[in-house]
Amino acid sequence: MKDTQTDSNTSLADASSSSLASADMSTMDACIEHAKEIKATQLGLIKSKQYDFAPEFRDMTVQLYLLGVMWKFAETLGNGREARELAFTAMKTMFEQEGLRPKSAAKRVEFLRKMSKLEDNHDALAVIVGYQSVPGDNSLAEVFDHYVDDMQVSGAFWRLYDRGRKIMLYGGLLVAFVVIWFITLFMPGNSVIATLAAGLIAAALYVIPVFLIGIFMYRSRIKKSKAGNQPE
Repeated sequence: MKDTQTDSNTSLADASSSSLASADMSTMDACIEHAKEIKATQLGLIKSKQYDFAPEFRDMTVQLYLLGVMWKFAETLGNGREARELAFTAMKTMFEQEGLRPKSAAKRVEFLRKMSKLEDNHDALAVIVGYQSVPGDNSLAEVFDHYVDDMQVSGAFWRLYDRGRKIMLYGGLLVAFVVIWFITLFMPGNSVIATLAAGLIAAALYVIPVFLIGIFMYRSRIKKSKAGNQPE
């Protein structure tokens, strides 16, 4: 009799757990669909503004905004304290639906989790605006407008950085190849190790000055940007 009662209680617990998991999945799916609709609408509204931001910053801002959107939406479905965490879980699932591998999706969510909080433990601007947004408003544009004059996240600055990185990489390889070729052709008595070492040294003598020039240009632009943004 006791065994029968125990089995009955276990069955009820399993059924309750299965029902709760099903409800969580239903809520998460609803959050994802809601986020996709909001994303499509908001991206359509900002298309005409032609923002020029670094791709990584643009994607991160949109994703943090959608976290806020899903957080609020989950609360409206009665999830209360778990709403914020459910939003992160829904974001991971959405990444996987978009073709990202589970490990990559998990790493991206952890990155967003860190970026969603400021040093004073307050939520990031994009998360707050997403949480407070209503369908059809221009809330995503409000977030991007806040960073329009920030040189560090501008598309132009990112393209300059990308070109500089390629110049250092390909330029260093070219210099190393030329030096190795010259030593091999005109100084055949050197060992392989000495020849390779000469190529690496030559590449370093090229890369280091270019890197220092890039740092100087970066600081100069940041200073000019900050000076231009200061109120008169």
